[in-house]
Parts: sequence; C-alpha cells; structure tokens
Amino acid sequence: MAAHRLSPSLNRLLLAGKYAPFWTRCCAVHGYAQYSTTCSPNEKMFDKILIANRGEIACRVMKTCHKMGIQTVAVHSDVDASAVHVKMANEAVCVGPAPTSKSYLNMDAIMDAVRVTGAQAVHPGYGFLSENKEFAKRLAAEGVAFIGPDTYALQAMGDKIESKLIAKAATVNTIPGYDGVVKLLCVYVYAYREGFRFSSQEAASSFGDDRLLIEKFIDNPRHIEIQVLADKYGNALWLNERECSIQRRNQKVVEEAPSTFLDPETRRKMGEQAVQLAKAVEHPITECITGLDLVEQMIRVAKGYQLQHKQEDIPINGWAIESRVYAEDPYKSFGLPSIGRLSQYQEPLNLSNVRVDSGIEEGSDISIYYDPMISKLVTYGATRAEALASMEDALDNYVIRGVTHNISLLREIITHPRFISGDISTNFLPEVYPDGFKGHQLEADSRRELLAAAAALYITAQLRSQRVLGDLRVSSTPVECSHWELSVELEEGRHSVDVTKSGNVYTVEVDGEKVEVNGQWNLASPLLPLTINGSHRMLQCLSRDASGKIVLQYLGTSFKVRVLSKMAAQLNAYMPEKVPEDTSSLLRSPMPGAVVSVSVKPGDTVAEGQEICVIEAMKMQNSLTAARQAKVKSVHCKPGETVGEGDLLVELE
Repeated sequence: MAAHRLSPSLNRLLLAGKYAPFWTRCCAVHGYAQYSTTCSPNEKMFDKILIANRGEIACRVMKTCHKMGIQTVAVHSDVDASAVHVKMANEAVCVGPAPTSKSYLNMDAIMDAVRVTGAQAVHPGYGFLSENKEFAKRLAAEGVAFIGPDTYALQAMGDKIESKLIAKAATVNTIPGYDGVVKLLCVYVYAYREGFRFSSQEAASSFGDDRLLIEKFIDNPRHIEIQVLADKYGNALWLNERECSIQRRNQKVVEEAPSTFLDPETRRKMGEQAVQLAKAVEHPITECITGLDLVEQMIRVAKGYQLQHKQEDIPINGWAIESRVYAEDPYKSFGLPSIGRLSQYQEPLNLSNVRVDSGIEEGSDISIYYDPMISKLVTYGATRAEALASMEDALDNYVIRGVTHNISLLREIITHPRFISGDISTNFLPEVYPDGFKGHQLEADSRRELLAAAAALYITAQLRSQRVLGDLRVSSTPVECSHWELSVELEEGRHSVDVTKSGNVYTVEVDGEKVEVNGQWNLASPLLPLTINGSHRMLQCLSRDASGKIVLQYLGTSFKVRVLSKMAAQLNAYMPEKVPEDTSSLLRSPMPGAVVSVSVKPGDTVAEGQEICVIEAMKMQNSLTAARQAKVKSVHCKPGETVGEGDLLVELE
C-alpha cells in the first residue's frame, strides 16, 4: 500500500486507467443505452468502501466506486481468492472458509476487515447481510456507513413478518395470510411439512434466519417489482417496474422493464405505494430505461446528500431485457447446478446495446458453495421487439465452455409466442414445458439447416486435413474433390446427404431439398457465423472428433450429430451396439453437492417416493427419493461428504 495519499482527482485518473477493462466487461451498453455516473467535484465522497459480497454484484458496485474515485475493499472466502471481484478491488481480505456461514455471513470477520482496512462505508450488495439489521447496527456503532436502508428500515423491512404488518398499517396492498411466525406444529399435511423443512433449511443457509411466514396461494400470479430510491430527508422516487415472472424454483430467470402488463395508471399507483416502503437495490434493466447509475445514487444518499431528481424526471426510455445466465443443466428441473472451470469464456460485447454484469472470467471456477450465476445479460432497444432481437443475437454469440449452462432455456423462453405476447406468469415454465425442458424442437426446415451445416463443417475440416497432410506426403499438387456423398446421423434418424462445393459456398441436398450454406469457415473460432438459404445463423462448434462426431450449438440448443462418408456408414452398420447400463436399482446424484442427510441403511425396505437422502448445492437442497419399492442393498455416502454429478449414492436390490 502507498505511504502517501493521492489527491482525489489524480486517484480517479489512476483508477480509471487500471480498471477500464473490468468496466467494459461488467457493463457494456453501446449508444443510447449507456447509463451515466456523474461525480460532482463539490460533493465530498467516501475515500474507501468495503463491498460485503461476491460475484457480479461486487464487481458492479466496484465499477461505480472506481468511476467516483473511491477505493474499494473486497472480502472473500478461501476458495474465492482468485475471483474477479478480488482482482478488481484495491484491497482484499479473506473472511473465512468456503461455506457462507463461515465467510460471507461471518459478521465478526467482516467487521474485522472493516477495521483493518479503514473502510468508511460498507455496501452489502444483495442477499447475504444486505437485510441484516444486526450487521447495520454494528457498523453504525463504529461510525461506518451502511449503504442501504437505515437500521430502523432494515428492522422493519428485513423482517418480512414485521414489514407486512407495517405495510398493512400504511394501507399498502398485501397478500392475505398468517401474520406471525409459522411453527412446524401448525403444519399437518406431510407434503407441506417437507416443504416447511426444506424452506427453513434454505433460509438459514442463505440468510441466517430460518423463520417462515405463510400467505394465501395465488394460482396464476405475476411477479412485478417496483424500484425505489430514497434519501434521509424524506424524498423518495419510484423508478418504474421490472417484470420478473419467468422463474424456476422461485428464482428469476428472465426480467424486463417495463412490464407489458401495466398501464400508466396502475404503474403510478404501484409506485406511490412502493415509496412508502422504500428500499433500494441495483438492477441493470432499471438503469437502462432510466439512465441512472443506481449504485452512485445509493452512495450519495449514504454520504448524506439529497436525491438529485424529482419524480417527473424519471423516464421510461426504451425497453430492456435481462437474462440470468446460470451454470445449470436446464434439462433437470429447469436448472440443477453445474460445477467446473470455465475453459473458454467470451461475452457478446461486440454487439450493440448489450450489457454483461459478471463476476467471472475465463479460467474461473464455479463451485458448489455459491449461487451458480454466471452473469446478468442485458439488451436494450427503443422497442421491446428490438430488445428481444438483440437478446437472441447475444445468446447465440455467448461462448461458455467447461460448465453446463442455461443458454438453451433462455433462448427458448424469449422466442416463445407466449412470452412475446406478454402472456406470462410465475407458472410459465411448468405450463409451457409440463414434461420438463427438452431443448429446441426441430421442425423440417430447421432440421435440414442443421444437417446441412454439419455436413459442410465436416467437409471443411476434411479438406483442411487433406491440405496439411497432403503437403507433407505428396509432392505434386492434389486435386481437390468438389462432390461428396455422406450419411448424417441426428437423434434417431439417419439422412443421406449430397454435397457440392464452389468457393466458400456449399450446396447440400438433404432429403430431396437443397440447402445453400455460406461462411468464412474459421475452424479455430468458437463461433461459426453462417448464411443458410439467405438467413444469418450463428452456430457454435462445441466439439468434433476423427470419428465424425460433432456437437453443434444451433438456435441455442446443443445437438449431437455424426457425419460419415457413405462407405464408412455402410461399414458402421456391422459394429456391435453398446448395451446401456441398467440403472433402475441405482440412485445417483443428479448434481454436484454435499450430502446433508441419509435416511436409510442397508437392509431397510423403502417405499416408492420415500426420501433416501438430501443433497445440497449452491444454497439449494434436493430430496432424492426411491423410484420403486425395494430393499436397500448398500449405501455409498454419508452426511457431510461431497459428491459429484452421477456419483453412486445408494444401491437397491
């Protein structure tokens, strides 16, 4: 650390040079979608802020701090020592081991970090300690500002039971329910009791508070939030709404602003009620349509300044869509966590009107301990149609390798007719995909496009190999072939394909229909931009090998194809087929995680649907049950152990 203090203006310039690349990664919105951070030289700001969070939100807060010339302190667990938010900060302090209860929820360690670094304020981000009134009180007792609601507001609003009582007293609309803490003794039905148990455990893991409340069940609800910004002088603004109805496991997947559901009068009434319960949190899509840097406004308010704007100054400029990109397998319950190292990572920042808030980079590890979010991918447009079209392109151009991700689900959501028409609710996913998500369903035209692209890619790779190997083996110039007969396997079908080539253009005959495929064919690039029958398509070649097996990402979904010459396909018919493993007696872990409990032992008889064990990963618990009645033959796990996806847990007779 430097021994001499720099002037604020010089410090701001140095920070701008040092962190410009991170700013571009964390927030890149081109043209009129850029929100503004305005730093008045007449306003004295904090010198140093500690961010008590991790990942994309920590990076997002640091971005604005650096623009304002404020030094930042990161806190991290031992497994996050090389995380992006740690690299981005001016200082970093380890606050404990990986489990959140011992690190990011460890108030004693975070308070020590505040004292050691001399931070004058703490920004809690969201989740973790952001609504913990005890944390805010401890900061206030040491003269450290809490960038968020004051301790009274936290006590009132952080406690959902008390906040509901206050809201009712203020005549704010609330959902009917039991106005108190739900006890287990109140719950009689088994299914509800199990839900109570898992909800309590997840609440304790995420927030350190296992209390629950109960409200009336609404059959077909929408989840719409109002963004609020308030200062210490009684001024409050509502910054329009966010539509958050597309969810899985009560967590948001796609957001947009504004909502297609609200008319101006309803929006006004909701906003006026919201300012009575003011609480501010940064949201990218709200920043896009208002042009405000919400983190800057929160820092100004925490320093004691009044809001710079009035309600009539708050516009709705254009439309913004946010897709939450997760390291999850969308084919399992719309998204069970995936872990691994990002072997290749490329954000679509080359596109206009795209913003990516992330806290990872190529080489980052996605672990079992934290939320599996990779980024918040935001697109902006003058209209909703423009924002959706940009999102489609952004998802197609997003390169993520090393972990399973939910790009396929996100793309299917934003292109679904119900979503496009605005006919959505929190039941959207189970209603649209009652049998689970299956990826993009190919129709005749799209199937031919995929088959033609795979055949053209295969020939391109073969020609490149021939040129390289031919130059080594043959002195004369080889004659390049321009016509091929191939067999392409896709899903359960096998297709005879006829290919001719002229320059960079392939003409592929598939099932009697001709498809023209044109491209630059850079096999070293993860992206494969093609023009297929005049339409632009962005494909990704995820893998290919010498046996003709190719995995292509097409329209967001990964498809496995196998391309063989006509002769190789005929010979392949004589190869014996591998007999699949009988898994009916095996219970394997559907995701990486930690074993919370095991409810059986060898010799026990289990009924169909009976709980066998519970696996926890990334703040989510999953109860694994018996698929049939049987006797337990062996148990291969115990509480506290870490298991990988596919690991054998229990074997039945």
